[in-house]
Amino acid sequence: MGCFILFLFVYMFLLAPQEKSKNQIEKQLAEKKGIYNSAIEAAQEETKLKLDEEIKQLQSGLKSFVIDSEDLANLIFDIGQIANEKTVTSFRIKTKDSRQGQGLEIPNCNYIYENQINIGFAAGFTQFAAFLNALERHQPIVFVDKFAIKRSEQDDSGHQVNMNLAVFVRKRQDS
Repeated sequence: MGCFILFLFVYMFLLAPQEKSKNQIEKQLAEKKGIYNSAIEAAQEETKLKLDEEIKQLQSGLKSFVIDSEDLANLIFDIGQIANEKTVTSFRIKTKDSRQGQGLEIPNCNYIYENQINIGFAAGFTQFAAFLNALERHQPIVFVDKFAIKRSEQDDSGHQVNMNLAVFVRKRQDS
């Protein structure tokens, strides 16, 4: 019985702490092996090519959502062309001014900003739906922030529509 108690104390004070330390070291070793394997994989040419291809795909996907600041005038022209095609009347378009010539800053975003465009026109419901559908299909994507329709009192063809549109614009990168 005395030997059992002695071995129990030896185990609790000497061997148990070493077991915990051994488990921690094994965890650290497994983490370091994972990092090492990731580094080896990243150094392989095949992995580099795969990652480059993925970056190119992501950049082309980004072009669907973001426009260059130089192309903003072309976008406004495109919206005017869509309005002409859908035969809306009394069309007007205006970009919202900002303090620095750029649109609204997006928090924690260093590469793009939001530019808002206000448009107004008169149209029937089917013309409005066709115009909205054409805007939704436009590349780069134009977001309809909000819109209001004031019903025409005379007939069904001249409802007044005001829309606020938002687009993402790539900031100019000074080299």
